[in-house]
Amino acid sequence: MEINAGDTAWVLVSAALVMLMTPGLAFFYGGMVRVKSVLNMMMMSFITIAVVTILWVVVGYSLTFGGDSGHVIGNFSEVGLKGLLAPEAVSGTTPTLAFVAFQMMFAIITPALISGAIADRATFRGWIVFVVGWTCLVYFPVAHSVWFLDDGNGGWIGDKLKAIDFAGGTAVHVNAGAAALALAIVLGKRIGWKKDPMRPHSLPLVLLGAALLWFGWFGFNAGSALSAGSTAAITFVNTQVATAAAVIGWLIIERLTHGKATTLGMASGAVAGLVAITPSCGAVTPVGAIVLGLFAGGICAFAVSLKYKLGFDDSLDVVGVHLVGGLFGSLAIGLLGSAAAPSGVNGLFYGGGVGQLGRQALANVVVGLYSFGIAFVLAKVIDKTIGFRLKEDDEVTGVDQVEHAETAYDYLSAAGLRGVLSARPVQAPVQPEPEPEAETADESGDGSEASEKEGVKA
Repeated sequence: MEINAGDTAWVLVSAALVMLMTPGLAFFYGGMVRVKSVLNMMMMSFITIAVVTILWVVVGYSLTFGGDSGHVIGNFSEVGLKGLLAPEAVSGTTPTLAFVAFQMMFAIITPALISGAIADRATFRGWIVFVVGWTCLVYFPVAHSVWFLDDGNGGWIGDKLKAIDFAGGTAVHVNAGAAALALAIVLGKRIGWKKDPMRPHSLPLVLLGAALLWFGWFGFNAGSALSAGSTAAITFVNTQVATAAAVIGWLIIERLTHGKATTLGMASGAVAGLVAITPSCGAVTPVGAIVLGLFAGGICAFAVSLKYKLGFDDSLDVVGVHLVGGLFGSLAIGLLGSAAAPSGVNGLFYGGGVGQLGRQALANVVVGLYSFGIAFVLAKVIDKTIGFRLKEDDEVTGVDQVEHAETAYDYLSAAGLRGVLSARPVQAPVQPEPEPEAETADESGDGSEASEKEGVKA
């Protein structure tokens, strides 16, 4: 097919939007942690940009989209993006490198999502090693299984099983959420969990991050159409309405259970809606997206509270939002899917039976178990070798200071001149010397006798 300029522009812009989501995630997660962990939390997202970018160019793209080996992984035919710079290297109606860039951003943000589950207590070196290992062992084969389509000769989930994942509910959110659960179990609970408040240190940062994620998610979902056409328009609308409905759904549950609607709940509800609509944005109608969003917001709001009952410390609710939200959104295809949508599949509520629901369930269960198992073993190995969990004293001191020798806010400089002046000794004011009193003369005009009498009195 010939290259279409409009499609190419849309895919490249969408790639940039998805790239923006990872800094947005850094702000979202950074605002939710305590002040002594802000920089480390943001660094865990930003370092994935650097690490996964290199992995993707060297081997990642080839292992994900470079042919097929056993329906579970690609091959090494396009290592280093070999042969993809030629003018004839076309993917659909865009240059293959545009597709490479777009999919690169998905590979970057997926491991970054996991980091929220282990806030405050992971070594930076351990995190980097985990990102490298998990991306190669889990993300590349799962993404291949879901998205490499080749008329029955591609990945087993998307091409053989025919499970639908339009933009990453299975490959991204269930995949990352299951790994997050494994890491939370391996690294254990934070010191003071359930006892100390551990409140978000900056809700404005949380809202900023949620806004950037919402904005970038249009590239995430609508960009997955890979062309500037009706499919992109439908997925764009579905993304917006589902997210709005999820905010309402989350706040309703929050109001019923806690009596207040919070800014943190609003931001979390938005992310829950974005997660849930990701796999199904091409399979449901806008009305179906509203229903999906309302339920997703309520279900995820309830799910985040289960960690206290089940006893695992998922610091920033990655399991409750991404694992549960991604799973629900994927299963919703089997319930709310409509043949009128681009995916062309009817779910149970549209007369399609339970077949698609079963395919969605099987795909997500297998991916979740695989990701959990590899992440659990990998985290154990890292912890036993180079160390993954911070030492207790270092955790109390703060991961920012220990791991990066920095703090997010310089309180000494903020004190400014007032702090310097308050440290100076206070000097008593100098009193002026009194002027000598004038001598008083006696009635005869001679003051000598009066002066002698005053001296005696003194």
